[in-house]
Amino acid sequence: MRLVDTHAHLDDVRFGADVEDVIRRAVDAGVTQMVTVGTDLPSSRAAVALAQSHDEVYATVGLHPHHATTLTRAVLDEMRDLVGCPRVVAIGETGLDFFRDLSPRETQCEAFRVQLQLAVETNKPVVVHIRDQPGRSQAHDEAMAILHGWAVDLPASRCADLMARLGVLHCFSGGERWARAALELGFFLGIDGPVTYPSAKGLQAMVADLPLEALLLETDCPYLSPQPQRGCRNEPAFLPYIAAQVARLKGEKDQHVGQVTAANARRLFHLPAVPE
Repeated sequence: MRLVDTHAHLDDVRFGADVEDVIRRAVDAGVTQMVTVGTDLPSSRAAVALAQSHDEVYATVGLHPHHATTLTRAVLDEMRDLVGCPRVVAIGETGLDFFRDLSPRETQCEAFRVQLQLAVETNKPVVVHIRDQPGRSQAHDEAMAILHGWAVDLPASRCADLMARLGVLHCFSGGERWARAALELGFFLGIDGPVTYPSAKGLQAMVADLPLEALLLETDCPYLSPQPQRGCRNEPAFLPYIAAQVARLKGEKDQHVGQVTAANARRLFHLPAVPE
């Protein structure tokens, strides 16, 4: 298989001592391309540096909603400069997090809108984080309203340039209603380690029902280790566990899931094909 881990945090301090080995193990496991994701200005700088020094790694630039209060004109200007690097493939991780509420909700919404505009200016897709309090939907309600207003105002040429895919809802947890709404807008859905957890029956049923052409595979490492590695630091080499679970749920072969989801990643992020 030639898998693509479309959401990793390789700049995390937990990878500080052995990131080279982490990347090597990923390639050995068939994960030939990785997207390392910026969550604030320092991590965006680090993501770009990693991408510039490793052929297998690409970067995103963004402010996670936890860091929405750090958005200033100077920060936005540097983000725009970083996006000019050819190894940067998306804006994000941006969005709304009403679970931890580490930034005021109005500030999160404003930072989200600003980064969506940056995506338009730089012709990049967006990596979107949405997390709610258990049993509630305020973050999904607000985020999808913002995304809908943004998407419907995009010029036709923008959608054509992105082949009608605007971004990905990372580590999707919103349920069937929001999944269908996201697909209609032109977003992929990111599937992570939780799909392997025995208790995740609702997520598993949704993945089984969704078209494979709508899905991306993610580790979100070092977080959310898949079930066979629970309790361990997650890393891109564990992505085959997620691919195998998606294959089981959909009654497909692992190789087919790998091929389709890798093609989805290349389509969204404009990644080059990996030679056999």
